[in-house]
Amino acid sequence: MDGAGYVLADAAANLYPARMQMALSLGWHIVFACFGIAFPALVLFAEWRSHRDGDVVLRDLAHTWAKAMGLLFAAGAVSGTVLSFEMGVLWPGLMDRFGAVFGFPFVLEGFAFFIEAIFVGVYLYGWDRLPPRVHMLTALPIVASGLAGAFFVVSANAWMNHPQGFRLDAAGRVVDADPIDGMFNPGTAPQVVHMLLAAYMVTGFTVASVYAIGMLRGRRDSYHRLGLMIPLTAAAVAAPVQVAVGDWIANVVADHQPVKLAAMEGLARTHSGVPLSLGGVWIDGELRGALHVPYGLSLLVTHDPNGTVTGLDSVPPELWPPVNIVHLAYNLMIGIGTALLLLAVWLGLSWWRRRRIPRSRWFLRAVAVSGVAAVLAMEAGWTTTEVGRQPWIVYEVVRTAEAVSPAPGLQFGFYAVLVVYTVLTVATVVVLRRLAGRHDRPVAPQEVATPGPEPLVGER
Repeated sequence: MDGAGYVLADAAANLYPARMQMALSLGWHIVFACFGIAFPALVLFAEWRSHRDGDVVLRDLAHTWAKAMGLLFAAGAVSGTVLSFEMGVLWPGLMDRFGAVFGFPFVLEGFAFFIEAIFVGVYLYGWDRLPPRVHMLTALPIVASGLAGAFFVVSANAWMNHPQGFRLDAAGRVVDADPIDGMFNPGTAPQVVHMLLAAYMVTGFTVASVYAIGMLRGRRDSYHRLGLMIPLTAAAVAAPVQVAVGDWIANVVADHQPVKLAAMEGLARTHSGVPLSLGGVWIDGELRGALHVPYGLSLLVTHDPNGTVTGLDSVPPELWPPVNIVHLAYNLMIGIGTALLLLAVWLGLSWWRRRRIPRSRWFLRAVAVSGVAAVLAMEAGWTTTEVGRQPWIVYEVVRTAEAVSPAPGLQFGFYAVLVVYTVLTVATVVVLRRLAGRHDRPVAPQEVATPGPEPLVGER
């Protein structure tokens, strides 16, 4: 075997470990990225309300959240740094060839990260050292840079799904690179909005779930009620908006990535009057065991019950994404998202009618598991996006197998990253638990005087 043959063999052997390492890194980091996007706004709101109302409980809550925000930012910075190196180490065929097009948003994200890091330090150090108004102003760059960083990173991912801003010459080289055009591709707007709403849902439901567990254990003071209501309200507002954005992004996928949509729905052949498939498993070239809503998919995609939807038969089987993974991940995201929407409706109706959270313990149980559920839905959504693009790393331009590094021993990077993330996860959880444990204490007199919702059933 000649040198080129060895390189191709090494690249083929590296494809699976490189994918697993990227999946682990991205799946871990995206959770912390959600907190980096949404948590600063919740902290700032709690601090603002505490100063406006003179509420010491809210101020204590905001201070605790600020410390947690700093810890999560530090953990996310580590995982984000690992990801930035992995892009070059694992996928040189992507970065070397297309870096001039989609590398620009990564540069801008670096600036956003440094701004956020600087002001996180200023905000934490300035607690009780700066006048309240000045201190709150130092949080605004944290909020803005978190949103900006999300935009830049997601726009780069959107470019991989909707590549533009370049052309290939006869030799396949990238020429006439236009990074601005590449950054504002058809997928950027829906993917960015989808991610921002997901961040508020993940952060809101996860933080609320911590206080729901405390309330189920009998801690019904104002500290826990406010700790539940503020993030839960933010998540509940985001949930119905996410449904509309989901329809928007599905239509963009139908227009620009019809094979991905076919995998999401397990649609084997192109035809009209296509039903919406719920559940089921892809076996021997067809979706089995699914529930079908007549004409549902045609209505959603074409807004016509007899509209034609492209199936997997539009391309050769070797260009199909892993149908079962994409279909099941998509259904998991939709199923959990629907359940979280119903939880938001439950809260909204109770607050509209009685100005309090629902009195049922089942509501608190639902909130207690909503954080894990929101994370699962978000991970399933990213799985749908990334695996649904396969076998392409740049959609219909470069296959993933062509971009992977041929360097030997690449699989050991996966084990190293696994160890690093395990240690980082344990350390983060331990510190967060100690931080939360400081408030497992008797109710202070000022907390008793703070008005709140009526007690739950059976606790009078």
